[in-house]
Amino acid sequence: MKLKLGIPKGSLQQSTIDLFYNAGYKITVSSRSYFPSIDDDEIECMLIRAQEMARYVESGVLDAGITGHDWVVENDADVIELKELQYAKATLNVVRWVLAVPEDSPIQSVKDLEGKTISTEVVNITKKYLEKHGVNAKVEFSYGATEVKVPHLADAIVEITETGSSLRANKLRIIDTVLETTTMFIVNKEAYKDEWKKKKIERLLVMLEGALNAKTRVGLMMNAPKDNLDKILKLFPDKLPTISQLADENWVDILVIFKKERVRELIPKLKELGVNSIVEFPLNKFIE
Repeated sequence: MKLKLGIPKGSLQQSTIDLFYNAGYKITVSSRSYFPSIDDDEIECMLIRAQEMARYVESGVLDAGITGHDWVVENDADVIELKELQYAKATLNVVRWVLAVPEDSPIQSVKDLEGKTISTEVVNITKKYLEKHGVNAKVEFSYGATEVKVPHLADAIVEITETGSSLRANKLRIIDTVLETTTMFIVNKEAYKDEWKKKKIERLLVMLEGALNAKTRVGLMMNAPKDNLDKILKLFPDKLPTISQLADENWVDILVIFKKERVRELIPKLKELGVNSIVEFPLNKFIE
């Protein structure tokens, strides 16, 4: 038996392959094939565009796949959104589909779009949004370069953004958020009822989560004086550091896993408490 797994082709492809590599799975892509090899005989991979992934998972062509929550909604796909996988973002900002208009447009809210034209890649999401607000507007599919469609080809656009910089560069103003989205591991409902496939998926997710957790954490090793140990341990709230006795009975070795962004604040405080021989090292996986 094999787990049929969809790997997103395009912008998410390399970051997905890198994630699997860090999780312990080597995926090799051939330029002539849509079926990458993977060093796990129980998994069969297929490259599918993220926009189409949910449809193929819903139909059972694939047992599972990785795509955006937005494309699940856009395809109205009846799948299990099993796990959020935050690995493709450039920043900590929320990825959003937003309604935007030219800076000098008189349009101030979605209500002002009555009878107007909107250009977007997510036609169904936009139509649902307009319906929710009781607005009738024409929604046209955009094949790309959506930002340049206004004001000559459309009155407004619905476009994806993380920082808003591209919209600002094109002199566009955000009116509202239409949908927030993130990368999801999705599963076919019937496939998840199969005990073998369910266990295979769950074990795979343990490894993927471990690789993701490791991206935001580092390991710290240090020598610490016993007389300040209580104060030192207070710098690790909710952590369970490993403490080992050194040859000198007045000193211990501490090993702890810590968030990357907090290390620059932590190390000076440790030094003030007499800690020395501090070593920071990267992690491949961190399983909580």
